Amino acid sequence: MDYGGRGGGSSSGDHHDDSDPHRRKKRHHRHTAHQIQRLEAMFKECPHPDEKMRLQLSRELSLAPRQIKFWFQNRRTQMKAQHERANNCAFRAENDKIRCENIAIREALRNIICPSCGGPPVEEDPYFNEQKLQMENAQLKEELDRVSSIAAKYIGWPISHPPPVMPVHNISSMNLSMASFGPGHGITGPSIDLDLLPGSSPTIPTLPFPSMSITDMDKSLMADIAGNAMDELIKLLQTNEPLWMKSTTDRRDVLDHESYERMFPKANKHLKNPNVRIEASRDSGVVIMNCLALIDMFMDTNKVVELFPTIVSRARIVDVISSGMLGSHSGTLQLMYEELQVLSPLVPTRQFYFLRFCQQIEQDSWAIVDVSYDDLPQDSQFASPCRAHRLPSGCLIQDMPNGYSKVTWVEHWEIEEKAPIHRFYRDLIHSGLAFGAERWLATLQRMCERFACLMVTNTSTRDLGGVIPSLESKRSMMKLAQRMVNNFCASINPSNGHQWTTLSGSNEFEVRATLHRSTDPGQSSGVVLSAATTIWLPIPPQNVFNFFRDERTRPQWDVLSNQNQVQEVAHIANGSNPGNCISVLRAFNTSQNNMLILQESCTDSSGSLVVYCPIDLPAINIAMSGEDPSYIPLFSSGFTISPDGRLAGDGASTSSSTAVDGGGGRSGGSLITVVFQILVNSLPSAKMSSESFTTVNNLISNTVQQIKAALNCSIS
Repeated sequence: MDYGGRGGGSSSGDHHDDSDPHRRKKRHHRHTAHQIQRLEAMFKECPHPDEKMRLQLSRELSLAPRQIKFWFQNRRTQMKAQHERANNCAFRAENDKIRCENIAIREALRNIICPSCGGPPVEEDPYFNEQKLQMENAQLKEELDRVSSIAAKYIGWPISHPPPVMPVHNISSMNLSMASFGPGHGITGPSIDLDLLPGSSPTIPTLPFPSMSITDMDKSLMADIAGNAMDELIKLLQTNEPLWMKSTTDRRDVLDHESYERMFPKANKHLKNPNVRIEASRDSGVVIMNCLALIDMFMDTNKVVELFPTIVSRARIVDVISSGMLGSHSGTLQLMYEELQVLSPLVPTRQFYFLRFCQQIEQDSWAIVDVSYDDLPQDSQFASPCRAHRLPSGCLIQDMPNGYSKVTWVEHWEIEEKAPIHRFYRDLIHSGLAFGAERWLATLQRMCERFACLMVTNTSTRDLGGVIPSLESKRSMMKLAQRMVNNFCASINPSNGHQWTTLSGSNEFEVRATLHRSTDPGQSSGVVLSAATTIWLPIPPQNVFNFFRDERTRPQWDVLSNQNQVQEVAHIANGSNPGNCISVLRAFNTSQNNMLILQESCTDSSGSLVVYCPIDLPAINIAMSGEDPSYIPLFSSGFTISPDGRLAGDGASTSSSTAVDGGGGRSGGSLITVVFQILVNSLPSAKMSSESFTTVNNLISNTVQQIKAALNCSIS
């Protein structure tokens, strides 16, 4: 009998010895030529005969109905395979034809001659054109700086840089364009002066990013690591108890390490190291941005820094291991480098190489995983007081029908401290709040709200002329304020080897300062002095934030307004929280009536910022008119405010002003970082004198004492 004959139903019955027990097979019966001819004729008429037709063929050909059924099934399979082979051959031929045409077109393009000049055509790819121009600009700028330095040595003054589009009004040393320090302010002596004698000014270092040589074997290993990390992340994102338990104090998700070790026994070989500390957190929320837009931002380092300026101080793609699917980020694998920060000079950055892998999980669901990659030569310039290893971390992004996205975030770190953490930040870092999922998600939600406000025309209530600004003017003002905030955040943990110098220290606070070269396109290349200190106050962070952003209490601490009253003359909301806004302030009774203060305040559950800088009236008018504000000079100062991370009842508070938690389980005070930025010289190299140290130290100390007196609390 033939139950599976191919090509017309025949089956070759192999001759074998029935006496061999290992080769006992059932003999198959070949269909006759007449049977095959009749079946083929029926197949042409009806490839799917019903039961009645199969019974009729069975009687006519003396075959069992089951044989008829199987023959038609096999014939249909055979016909499908033949069609597929034919289609594949046709597609292959078409592909070869297109490839040949592509090669011919490329050769023809190489030989094209411009009819105007007789030379080769101009490069059409704008990306490479832009890269080439940037390289040429950088080379010209370096050459100009070198010639300027030589001129300063031999003729006594530098060659002036070409003026930008906007006239640049440099903020003089400690004058801060509006402040005058009279008796009683604790600041004496002239403005900051620099020792710029020939040969006495060391050049501020600019450390290049180390080059890497990545082999195909390395890329294969990276792909395996990323794939395993993605599998682990999906389980961490989607599994609840017993892997994740709710904290009894603040209801945060807490990783159960025993369950983790059972689920991932080979995931981490360092868990038993007593010097290693594990940080694990998970959070979820809704974000005002669609899924694909978020994916695009996460896979672009420039957009990542723009999206998380308070967390990511530096980011770079070292190499693209896999570019993923055409027109989609799914399957994209990148080797990256990042520096993550807490906005205080007391907390070192976390510096690490890692793999970022993006994958589409379902039709409207994407996952991005980050995992440290340590098998690279570590350069001494990236030495850090702590070894930070990022275990599989990342987020799951699910598209929602209204243009929003649901984001679930996991952060999982393995930290080995090489130096003790400053006492102010010990609780915040050990609790996992400093670099945890809650901070990432809260910042993402706030920034996406800010981007959404760019498209709303009725969020501003007043401007300099009493008329609601246009959409273009609002975008220009928001772009200017965002540049100011980014400049402020970058100044707290400067890259490229700049070190903080302690100017003074006490049990209450210590003042630190650093010099770095200005890279902002709004001003010429020069040296900027950043000075900062961090204090702890037994006051809830929200109360401190309200104090700093309220224009009525500003004269109590702001040296910029010389203790004069200020008035808000322009206001742009950039979020649902009233504290998220951009303001233009004018101080009364000052000698410089054309000088204003641009300020942005922002707050979320992880902390707050109040950033400001002096700006003249013509510059504000340019921004309010909707023109490009990229060349308006900005030297931002301000405050960062964060919770101290202490739990209720742990002795964190010593004042009646202590925060009372409304059910979250955490209470305590605030960690406040005070930052001033000042342009000290337009030369690319400078050295601060001892008088400069004294002046900036007095400025910071005076500001802190004013804050202390205004809030009526002691500093700890």
